[in-house]
Amino acid sequence: MSETLTTRSRLGVGLATAVLGALVALALLFSVTAEAAPQKLVGTVGPGYTISLKTVTGKRVNALTRGTYAILVKDRSDEHNFYMRGPGVSKAFTGVDFVGTKTINVRLGFGRYAFVCTPHSDEMHGSVSVR
Repeated sequence: MSETLTTRSRLGVGLATAVLGALVALALLFSVTAEAAPQKLVGTVGPGYTISLKTVTGKRVNALTRGTYAILVKDRSDEHNFYMRGPGVSKAFTGVDFVGTKTINVRLGFGRYAFVCTPHSDEMHGSVSVR
């Protein structure tokens, strides 16, 4: 009879270990999946002397949380560019002669990020804080 209890205890421990292992694997899978899908933002430069960074629903972005973002830049003028600088980022997303759309994936860490049209930075600039 004690052999039966020992066997059942071993089976119970083995089953519990297997269930726990499966739960850990699922948690890792979901955390990797969540990290793999960057949040989306929309940057627009032009026409005229305008530049902005907004959510996909059109709300102006003032503050973000740290992470990876897919920024869709809509460059609507061959007189402007969309340039971003901040901690770990210093990049022209579009060139002055470029007109069209581009998506850039960027990892934003803690700090303040500026986005500007470099030829017209006195008039065309904005910033976002990342916490």
